[in-house]
Amino acid sequence: MAVKIHENYIKRCIEIAKNGLGTTAPNPMVGCVIVNDNKIIGEGFTSPFGGNHAEVNAINSVADTSLLKEATLYVTLEPCSHFGKTPPCADAIVKYQIPNVVIGTIDTHSKVAGKGIEKLKAAGCKVIVGVLEDECKQHNKRFFTFHNKKRPYIILKWAKTADGFIAPKTKDLQQPVWVTNKLSRQLVHKWRTEEMAILVGTNTVKQDNPSLTVRDWTGKNPVRIVIDRDLKLSKDFQVFSDDAKTIVISKENINFEQPIAKQICDVLFQNDINSVIIEGGTKTLQSFIDENLWDEARIFTGNINFGKGVKAPKFTGKMVSESCIQADILKIYSND
Repeated sequence: MAVKIHENYIKRCIEIAKNGLGTTAPNPMVGCVIVNDNKIIGEGFTSPFGGNHAEVNAINSVADTSLLKEATLYVTLEPCSHFGKTPPCADAIVKYQIPNVVIGTIDTHSKVAGKGIEKLKAAGCKVIVGVLEDECKQHNKRFFTFHNKKRPYIILKWAKTADGFIAPKTKDLQQPVWVTNKLSRQLVHKWRTEEMAILVGTNTVKQDNPSLTVRDWTGKNPVRIVIDRDLKLSKDFQVFSDDAKTIVISKENINFEQPIAKQICDVLFQNDINSVIIEGGTKTLQSFIDENLWDEARIFTGNINFGKGVKAPKFTGKMVSESCIQADILKIYSND
């Protein structure tokens, strides 16, 4: 019975943690629930980067702090034990003498990695670790990928016609030729608010002149990553506007005579980018597929045909969902 109760409260932690999607990075999204006498007396999730962590927000939400001395604190991720932009969360738990702490999963960040749990136990807290561990790790897939694999969480995204093309062979205007409907495009803008960065290649900039910003959704613009081998792209292109930060990858920071995807990942890791949407053309997308450097692929299929044009990338993956957005079909794959 106790295990089931712990799971229920950790599920609630995961739910409220989702409120931080797109704002906490490079910090993880964490949810925290405080329970006294089988009643939730406080909840909190991670504030936007630089603000309070989930545990502190949950403690601050408790009206009668005297109840904390008999409470159980549930949290998706091990409380931090080091000073960053904010003081250690483990210290706040100890300060308020919270006797019981239930943790979804250990934080693998080298600055934490069990040290938070040690600090809590040393202060006399009863600590339980590993409740819904897989779910908590999946929830923070961006954070764990970044720290465990030393690269960002990589989402491939493209839209193709019913006959398998992502772009026409020729076009008259320097702008996208839409394959999908307005609702699908709005969903893509929502996705942009959820990730730290978005990446395109030189040809996409030249052909489409995209802004790579969020216009059809509310949220922050992602960092724009532009591949420009010889630094020949004009600064008049929209990707160089002041609307968002732009990082250019050229022959000055990677070797284009070698496979580029791993090198790009290294540059993004150095820039603390923990997730990226690859929205480039077939050449850019295929480079990540060929080096097996991707975690998700989100593929739209529209109901139009080009007859000829630029073929969509070739890949294999495990389909995890399929849905319809009016006449468009969206399939999401994972790289197992």
